[in-house]
Amino acid sequence: MIDGSKVKAFLRKGAMDNEGRLASLSEVHSSIAVPEGAGFWKKLMAFTGPGLMVAVGYIDPGNWATDIEGGSRFGYALLSVILISNLFAMLLQHLSLKLGIASGMDLAQACRDYYSRPVSFVLWVLSEIAIAATDLAEVIGSAIALNLLFGLPLPVGVVFTAFDVLLVLYFQQKGFRIIESIVAGLMGVILLSFIYEMIVSQPSMAGIADGLLPKTEIITNPGMLYIAIGILGATVMPHNLYLHSSIVQTRAFRRDDEGKRSAIKFATIDSTLSLGLAFFINASILILAATAFHANGHFEIADITDAYHLLDPVLGVGLASIFFALALLASGQSSTLTGTLAGQIVMEGFLNIRLKPWLRRLITRGIAIIPALIVSIMYGERGTAELLVFSQVILSLQLSFAVVPLVFFTSKSSIMGRFANSGTLNVISWIITLIIIALNGYLLWNTFI
Repeated sequence: MIDGSKVKAFLRKGAMDNEGRLASLSEVHSSIAVPEGAGFWKKLMAFTGPGLMVAVGYIDPGNWATDIEGGSRFGYALLSVILISNLFAMLLQHLSLKLGIASGMDLAQACRDYYSRPVSFVLWVLSEIAIAATDLAEVIGSAIALNLLFGLPLPVGVVFTAFDVLLVLYFQQKGFRIIESIVAGLMGVILLSFIYEMIVSQPSMAGIADGLLPKTEIITNPGMLYIAIGILGATVMPHNLYLHSSIVQTRAFRRDDEGKRSAIKFATIDSTLSLGLAFFINASILILAATAFHANGHFEIADITDAYHLLDPVLGVGLASIFFALALLASGQSSTLTGTLAGQIVMEGFLNIRLKPWLRRLITRGIAIIPALIVSIMYGERGTAELLVFSQVILSLQLSFAVVPLVFFTSKSSIMGRFANSGTLNVISWIITLIIIALNGYLLWNTFI
């Protein structure tokens, strides 16, 4: 067991890596002990946490908008897109955690060290845009949930979300395990809510099985393809690739080859199981929309508010809408915690600038609140719903600029040592990257040309 007093002393000095650079998230770097010589389950518990923090980014409010629209318009057909996106996510998050563990750098630090200053600056700007789009989805989703649950007007809900910065700062001071526990608790609320929704909606098992099989219509139907790309952008989150490469380094594992190999194994198990839960929740949202709306002739349900108001009458139960809104609020708040950390990691990694947490959070939250507030005042529910979907398209467009560096770095033995991608993994990773680039290129052409 690593001596906790030594870890605390190490952190007080400011954790430095082998290259003399301040370690990623230095205030919590190597702060969670990993028991030496313990059994499989004890070690797995020590590494459990980062996967759930990454997984909440895959079920943030932006996913809800695209999943609801996809289910109401096309039934179960786009389930295969959620499945494929989730498989992509599992592989990419594995690469991300492997980069952090094997190299001791997060993705932002690697970009700063190995790319020229102009390239690194452009990648930083693009990653900040992605985080702003993510934060925008969290703000809108939380405001909608507060409106549905408590009747708060949308502009008031948007402003109210600004105060969650205080909660984030408070819990950050209590230790990283506290934040992980809060996220796990919120994830549990979302999971239980959708287990209830699946029980009361009684979806078609045959329809679900058929929907999990990919169809050529998804490519040939422009409307379906647009939503499919939105689902891809909402599922595989660019900021999560930066986040995961950093937070896996909060574990105090041995930094030799054997310690890294063990850390990669347990972190991958944590990540894969957590993303499996995210797949169930994302699929449940689309299945709920397909069962409650598409099957009953409601083909134009494209926003969360309409879905909330229709659920109880269509399903004939009294709590479906309440659980739906409660899960939405938990989704927005859990994503807020991880979005805060991602913003810190990106700014510190790319620019080596250490802003005070409260200032960093106010900047990112302000960037998200201003457009959300303007749209909610001028255009109301319909405008915020469209802005929510558009934020996911932005994320999809930014995705390539995080995936390409990630695959490039993890394929280099000069960076990864013996943990560089194998030939087979490298081919699969680049194929996925090319698919993402091609889909985003089509989206750009279809949207602007």
